[in-house]
Amino acid sequence: MKPQIAIIADDLTGAGDSAVQFVRCGWETQLYVGGSEEAFALGDMQAQVVSVNSNSRALAPQAAADAVAREMQTFRKHDVRHVFKKVDSTLRGAFAAEIEAARQQWHADAIAVVCPAYPATGRTLEHGILLVNGIPVTDTSAGTDPVTPVTESSVPTILNCNLVSPTQDDTPATLAQKIGGAGAIVVVDARTDADLKLLAQAIVLLGERALPVGAGGLAMAMAAAWASDHIAGDIVLAVVTSQHSATRAQVAALQEQGATVQTPEPQVLADDALWQSWQQEMLEQVSGSDMASRILVLLAPARQVPGLTSATVARRLGQLALTIAGTGKVRGLIATGGDGAEQVMMALQATGIRLIDEVSGGVPLGTLIGGNYTGMPIVTKAGGFGSEHVLIQAAETLMERKFK
Repeated sequence: MKPQIAIIADDLTGAGDSAVQFVRCGWETQLYVGGSEEAFALGDMQAQVVSVNSNSRALAPQAAADAVAREMQTFRKHDVRHVFKKVDSTLRGAFAAEIEAARQQWHADAIAVVCPAYPATGRTLEHGILLVNGIPVTDTSAGTDPVTPVTESSVPTILNCNLVSPTQDDTPATLAQKIGGAGAIVVVDARTDADLKLLAQAIVLLGERALPVGAGGLAMAMAAAWASDHIAGDIVLAVVTSQHSATRAQVAALQEQGATVQTPEPQVLADDALWQSWQQEMLEQVSGSDMASRILVLLAPARQVPGLTSATVARRLGQLALTIAGTGKVRGLIATGGDGAEQVMMALQATGIRLIDEVSGGVPLGTLIGGNYTGMPIVTKAGGFGSEHVLIQAAETLMERKFK
C-alpha cells in the first residue's frame, strides 16, 4: 500500500499525537520512530498515512531545515499526495526554518498554511498571537524553556508573512481565495474547533499544493477534511421510525443545523398509489441538483390512520432508503428505531454490520455486510439513546471519517 498522506513532526511525541487524529477518522496509520527513508525501506508499510520524526526540535535552524528537507524529498519520491507539517503548539524549535524548508521542497507553487491553534488544549491564535489559556505564549513556561525558549508570540512576525483572519461570513471557498492571494506562507487565526474545520475545508479546496502546518488541532481537522474529500456520495440518509421524544428532539436539533426532514402523511403511507407518487417526488429531489442539504431525514409521522401499522411505515421507509441508495449519492446511513433499522437492513439485503466504533455511548458505528451495499457506513440508534446532538454527531462522523 502506498501512503496518501505523510506527517512530519520535529519529535516523536508530536508525530504520535498528530497521527492518532487520523486514526480516529478511520485512516490506516503507521507511526515510525525514525525518518521517512527508514520507514519506506522497511517494506512492510500497510498504511494510508505515515507519520515520521525528523528529530529536529533542539537543532539549530539550518540543521533543522536540512533534516526536514530530506524527509520532504523522500515523500516526493514516493508520490505522497498530501503532507501535514506538525509543529509544536507553543512554537518551540526551529519553527520558521522548518516551515520554509518543507514549503520549498513540496511544490513549486506551494503555500504553507500555518495555524498552531489547538483549542482543546487551550491554544488559540487570535490576531496572529498564540495564546495559551488566554495568555501570550511568551508569558508561559514555553518562554523560559531551557532548550528552545520562545521569544515571540506573534506567528506572522516569526514567519515574516501575512495574516488572514476569517470572518463569520467566510465559507471554505472565500477563505481559500483569501489564503491563495496572501503569499507563499500564510498564518490563519483560529479560536475554536469550528474555525479549524473551516480552515481545513479551505485547504482542501487549495489542492495538493497546500501544505498545512499546525499542531494536533489542525491535524484533527485535516484528517476529517481529507477523509471527506475521498468519500463517494453526497448525502447522509437518516431513517427515523422511533416515536420517542428524545429522538424527536434529536431530529429537531439536526434540522436546525440545516438537515432536510421529510415526513410523509399517514394517508400517503397507507395508500399504494399515493405512496408511489410521494416516493417518486423524493427520488427526483435527491437525483436533482437542487438538494437543499447534505443530510436527508425520512421521519415517520407521529400520528397514524386506521389500517396503517408501524410495521408498514418501517417497511415503506426502508424500501425508500434502498431506492435513494440506488442513486449513488448516499455516503452513509443513520437508522433510528429498531423496526426502522431492521427494515433498512432487509431492504439493502445486508446480513450484518462490521462494527468499528461508537458515535457516543450506545450508538454504534459500522459498515454493512452483505448485499450490493457492502461497506456502506451506518449508524444505528435506539429511540431513547443519546444526547440532543447525537444525530448531528452521527452525521458529522459519516461525512468526515474514512471507511474501508
